[in-house]
Amino acid sequence: MAAIKIKDLEKIYDNGFKAVHGINLDIEEGEFMVFVGPSGCAKSTTLRMIAGLESASSGEIYIGDRKVNDVAPKDRGIAWCFKTMRYTHK
Repeated sequence: MAAIKIKDLEKIYDNGFKAVHGINLDIEEGEFMVFVGPSGCAKSTTLRMIAGLESASSGEIYIGDRKVNDVAPKDRGIAWCFKTMRYTHK
């Protein structure tokens, strides 16, 4: 496992919608990170950019000391899990 560093990460779609607004984040090696927030706040988009499943519009993503913006998902050596944090009381 390696540290992850994100610098000024942004995602702007072709229609001009800005989904991710300049995220800066350091996740230390061995640290457990959880993204929590309402639907549509770009949690999954951010994770997809880290994993390489979505391209970043700007900013830098490092895994360890390696900049991975242009590295294929299969070559990044990471994975993520999506779980829906919702309970409906009846």
